Amino acid sequence: MHHHWTARVVTPTPSALPSAGGARPAVLLRSEFTAPTAVRSARLLVTALGVYEMEINGTPVGDHVLAPGWTSYRHRHRYQSFDVTALVREGRNAWGAHLADGWYRGLLGFNGGTRDIYGTRTGLLAELRLEYADGSAETVTTGDGWRWSPGPILAAGLYEGEEYDARRERTGFGLPGFDDTAWQRADTLDFDTSVLFPADGPPIRRTEHLAPVAVLTSPTGRTILDFGQNLVGRLRIRVRGEAGHTVTLRHAEVLQDGDLCTRPLRHATATDRYVLRGDPSGEEWEPRFTFHGFRYADIEGWPGDLDPADVTAVVLHSDLRRTGWFSCSDPALDRLHENVVWGMRGNFVDVPTDCPQRDERLGWTGDVQVFAPTAAYLYDVRDFLRSWLRDLAADQADDERRVPPVFSPDIPVVTPVELPPGNPLMAGWCDAAVIVPWVLHRRYGDSEVLRAQYPSMRAWVDAVDRHAGQDRVWGEGFQFGDWLDPTAPADDPGRAMTSSALVATAYFAHSARLLAETAQVLDEKDDAAHYQALADEVRDAFLARFHLGGGRLAEETQTAYALALTFRLLEDDAERAEAGRRLAELVAGRGHRIGTGFLGTPLVCDALTDTGHVDTAYRLLTQRSCPSWLHQVDMGATTVWERWDSMLPDGSVNPGEMTSFNHYALGAVADWMHRTIAGLAPAAPGYRRLLIRPRPGGGLTWARAEHDTPYGRVETGWRVEGTSLAVDLLVPPGVTALVDLPATPPTEVGPGQHSFRGPLSTS
Repeated sequence: MHHHWTARVVTPTPSALPSAGGARPAVLLRSEFTAPTAVRSARLLVTALGVYEMEINGTPVGDHVLAPGWTSYRHRHRYQSFDVTALVREGRNAWGAHLADGWYRGLLGFNGGTRDIYGTRTGLLAELRLEYADGSAETVTTGDGWRWSPGPILAAGLYEGEEYDARRERTGFGLPGFDDTAWQRADTLDFDTSVLFPADGPPIRRTEHLAPVAVLTSPTGRTILDFGQNLVGRLRIRVRGEAGHTVTLRHAEVLQDGDLCTRPLRHATATDRYVLRGDPSGEEWEPRFTFHGFRYADIEGWPGDLDPADVTAVVLHSDLRRTGWFSCSDPALDRLHENVVWGMRGNFVDVPTDCPQRDERLGWTGDVQVFAPTAAYLYDVRDFLRSWLRDLAADQADDERRVPPVFSPDIPVVTPVELPPGNPLMAGWCDAAVIVPWVLHRRYGDSEVLRAQYPSMRAWVDAVDRHAGQDRVWGEGFQFGDWLDPTAPADDPGRAMTSSALVATAYFAHSARLLAETAQVLDEKDDAAHYQALADEVRDAFLARFHLGGGRLAEETQTAYALALTFRLLEDDAERAEAGRRLAELVAGRGHRIGTGFLGTPLVCDALTDTGHVDTAYRLLTQRSCPSWLHQVDMGATTVWERWDSMLPDGSVNPGEMTSFNHYALGAVADWMHRTIAGLAPAAPGYRRLLIRPRPGGGLTWARAEHDTPYGRVETGWRVEGTSLAVDLLVPPGVTALVDLPATPPTEVGPGQHSFRGPLSTS
């Protein structure tokens, strides 16, 4: 049901604003209206071409940050709705907004990036629906009579940071009676309101405040604050000094040689500047329209002595509800899990991004494809990912072959080589169109998302079907493939041990099978038969090309075996057993160090576990030497890195172009930790049936997990008592659990509290 908008978009006159190459200023907009009698209710509907912060009678509306967020604006442009009854009064009222470029018009992408992607002018669109005590009603809107002025924000960009001159504040601009005669008349813009839709996911909010844990002085004499945690957000400062004095805040994730290491940020300057107005009682400031990924902040020009209590890190992300927890007897694994949680928080900033700090921050499909099961355990991401999938499908529909983009929202990016037209068919990335809806169905019992995404899911599999042709094997051209496998050179992240044809064909079989299962759920019988037959053909083609027989593959890599096993391309028990044995040998042959990239890593522990090599999976997970998960922990990581060696063992930063210290892809192993260490997994959509199958190992003496399922909270925990395993379980109402302990026949239980004891192992 579309709301019929009567408002017009108001925008500053373009000639009056500087448009140099850098980040552009934010502006102020305002208008006044009169409420003739007592107000019974007031509802504000608002959005922006850009990002906005709204106020009524001087009071900010809501607590959203960077609203309306980032969607594929040409197809789906979100608006927010607020009850503002308490802010509107009888008589004269004022309303106004701060307005900046944000994702709409600001710099996005890499290699220098692109501006003005969605439009060349920012704007505000708002309607205030007033109902009066006497039963009458009216709607006040943006349009004629609105005025605008430059404000204190001289520049604001997501990558660049924010520059604020407090001497230029227009104090009271949001109050009635403010003198705006020197302000200019705002223009109105034509805007197609049919793309507007009500917000369908949680907004970005300030979710936590962190104090510095240390004040450092660098070898070059600079003052650096350490917040003890790589986080995403910005600083809030309390400062007192002379008017015109500038404080500069620079941000980075790591130090090198005692100073901020900003090289990994590439072109993102991530610098905020505050010019004091000279208030003798002190002044407080937090940027409005930017965010940074950082643990360390370099503070320059602080007047007087810096009291670290005067600088706070404000954590920003989509305000998702936490739903899953894990802990165990190994503090390093607990820290790894905490790193995964922080990595998710920093990258679920309205869009599931690859990284939050450098000139990128895009909704890369491959990353969220592998991480979705972990995300759905830790937080309620149902609405968040459904919204993102709607954008993916809309962007996909723009491609004449109906190929999904490799990141969504899809934007033009500057590449060193000219690419052919259309979206590239990218295995493991475009497959997000099929896999992410399937994960939401499995974790939330949501078949609606399958119905909504079904055309997108089919279009992708059909596109690969056409592209692969009769022999069903594909992926010979450029593919991301098993991206950033540990042998990939710093300057060639796609050069992997596993061929892209093996990876692409395995994913083709997997997505075709999931699509067949989706068709089954949706009662699309003909499609179910068609895609099941296709999946079988692709599996056979995979085996003909890559299987030597007897469970041995033509490519002796961890990723090749992990794909063949977890995607069930090898179905014969004897062949699976041999493939599992060979995988365990390959892992042992690398000294139990990781040998997989973005696509192999989420699967390798499952492939080992499924074939009886859980001890090898634990040795891989608990390995301390590089490349490994715990190498990162031992190096002081507080989020998951993009590369296994983003920081080298000697403490220097990897020289590669892509060296982020906050990427969640390799943190997808947390899903295995939840299901195999703690033993908590869904056995039916939405956890209507549970599989409680802990497999202790790695020297752990206990582990616990709690998860809020659609049916209520599940709690499970185990501890080793001598040669016995003691398990406690809480099953929510309406749910059954299959309890499968290492050396005990499986048993089924219903809701309530249960305790089990059994031998620790079969030996």
